Amino acid sequence: MKQGLGTINRESQFKWIVYMLILGMMLLAPLFLSDFRLMLLAKYVSFAIVAIGLALIWGYTGILSLGHGVFFGLGAYGMAMYLKLEASGGKLPDFMVWSGQNELPWFWMPFSSFFLTLLLIVIVPMGIAYGLGFLTFRNRIQGVQFTILTQALVLIVVTLLIGQQAFTGGSNGITGFKTILGYSLSDPTVKRVLYWITIGVLALLFALAYWMTKSRFKRVLLAIRDGENRLRFIGYNPAVFKAFIFAVSAGFAGIAGALFVLHVGIISPSMMGIVPSIEMVLWVAIGGRNSLSGAVLGALLINYAKTTFSEAYPSLWLFLLGGLFVISVILLPRGFMGLMKDGMQKIKKRRKREDANENNIDFTFGESKR
Repeated sequence: MKQGLGTINRESQFKWIVYMLILGMMLLAPLFLSDFRLMLLAKYVSFAIVAIGLALIWGYTGILSLGHGVFFGLGAYGMAMYLKLEASGGKLPDFMVWSGQNELPWFWMPFSSFFLTLLLIVIVPMGIAYGLGFLTFRNRIQGVQFTILTQALVLIVVTLLIGQQAFTGGSNGITGFKTILGYSLSDPTVKRVLYWITIGVLALLFALAYWMTKSRFKRVLLAIRDGENRLRFIGYNPAVFKAFIFAVSAGFAGIAGALFVLHVGIISPSMMGIVPSIEMVLWVAIGGRNSLSGAVLGALLINYAKTTFSEAYPSLWLFLLGGLFVISVILLPRGFMGLMKDGMQKIKKRRKREDANENNIDFTFGESKR
């Protein structure tokens, strides 16, 4: 038993050493990458934050959401509204003037404050997700029905954003940002600082999610995934826990959206539609939905592959990316991390057999010697 605990501790220590090495490499990336490549990496990291939230609700709780693009977009629009107001210098944003708007809408006013913006990019997605989740889960809407409902939410929000040209910029979205807190967004030093902030946020949220999956709360999530009715029969209310974890995941997506805008400089309804929402799920599926690190790995690798294919094969990259998805789903049902875990287990079993064989040989040799 002590040997088993020692092995687990060594594995945990090795895992965290690997995490720290990867984190250190990512922190040093600005020293080796151009501004454009650094922006791409920062974008991938913001996507990885969304993937962590999806792993929590899908891999650990069994709730498949195809509408996380909405929460990502809400956070992105929140940050974009702040940046646009700062760029306008107290005047109406240009697209409002072009649309005949005479005064700033009431729901834009809180975004004139940076600190209120930071609160709203988390509170708004979490509030909407909790309200929607609690109403649906309380009525025991789950499975495919809930997944379709999240897709309907995407269609509603995207249609609303496109239709309200004077308030949201319509299909063009919001762009034209210049500064944040008075610092130029085009300054290379500011870009590096924003990149490091994004890495820090990823590390903090990963640690938070990791703590949640190692606490007693994880047992509740797994119970919901594997036997929700049994959990209900012993006195728990699964609707509350499901709504809570859904809200936490939406908060992760909102933060990721805000960071995305800082690096890319634009947000439009097309970036939060059904296709981006499905892509987010594919990142987690390919990386490994039962693993937080697998979700991060999937988001980074798939988006890197998407960029590489589109640059090298402009007319074929969609087919190459689609083929990668099909191969991964068929051959790697548990994702890359599942494949790695299976390989590690095989190595451990082989070592145990070798140790057992060595012990048997030594024992036989000793008997024959006597």
